[in-house]
Amino acid sequence: MSRPANPVTVPLADYSPQHFLLAVVDGVATVTLNRPERKNPLTFESYRELTDFFRACAFDDAVKSIVVTGAGGNFSSGGDVFEIIGPLVKMDTKGLTAFTRMTGDLVKAMRACPQPIVAAVEGICAGAGAIIAMASDMRLVASGAKVAFLFNKVGLAGCDMGACAILPRIIGQSRASELLYTGRFMTAEEGERWGFFSRIVTPEQVLPQAQLLAKQVAEGPTFGNTMTKRMLAMEWAMSVEEAIEAEAVAQALCMTTADFERAYEAFANKVKPIFRGD
Repeated sequence: MSRPANPVTVPLADYSPQHFLLAVVDGVATVTLNRPERKNPLTFESYRELTDFFRACAFDDAVKSIVVTGAGGNFSSGGDVFEIIGPLVKMDTKGLTAFTRMTGDLVKAMRACPQPIVAAVEGICAGAGAIIAMASDMRLVASGAKVAFLFNKVGLAGCDMGACAILPRIIGQSRASELLYTGRFMTAEEGERWGFFSRIVTPEQVLPQAQLLAKQVAEGPTFGNTMTKRMLAMEWAMSVEEAIEAEAVAQALCMTTADFERAYEAFANKVKPIFRGD
């Protein structure tokens, strides 16, 4: 399980990943899982390269938001049965723990990534694919899409890559428990009703709409958006009183930015503010 041959050491607009497609336009980086003939499964290498990418995002000010999608009408079928699950049954406990920590690192990298992430979900979104959608900050779904946390179906626990921590916070403890205990598919309609998805759109529109949402975010105050993401994560473990104090400090920091002053000047002149991220 070697590292990718080309770790991210260049601006993301110039980066050519080996295991997914990447395009950066108007501050929005679109990541496309690109093995459509097999519904975009993940491999040892793609896990690591995606993790490296999300970590690199913290060092590229030109990227303001991120869209994650899949090629060929599906999001991702999860870990590749032959390239991941097959080798896992031959590993010892040390090797297996290294693998599960490595997959969890992808979620850690997504949550630590300062840019908001939008998942554009279409078709099958299962296993680790469902986790990537879950770990995103916002999720749009195409009609007909299905999401399943399939770990139970392959003899494992539902506690994979942070699912038992994050999923209940999105859809509630009982609904999350049902999905994690049964491994059944959640329909797009259920996902929207339960709050997993923001809205349902047509398959043709799910990626354009996700990119539009990401562009709207990218046009906002960069430091403010980063602080919002950080507070949304940190406040899970805070009391209301602690959260109010933390938000007071965070908002005071935002008030020191040039973008805050620009917003005031734009309001005073009755024009739309143009944020520059400083």
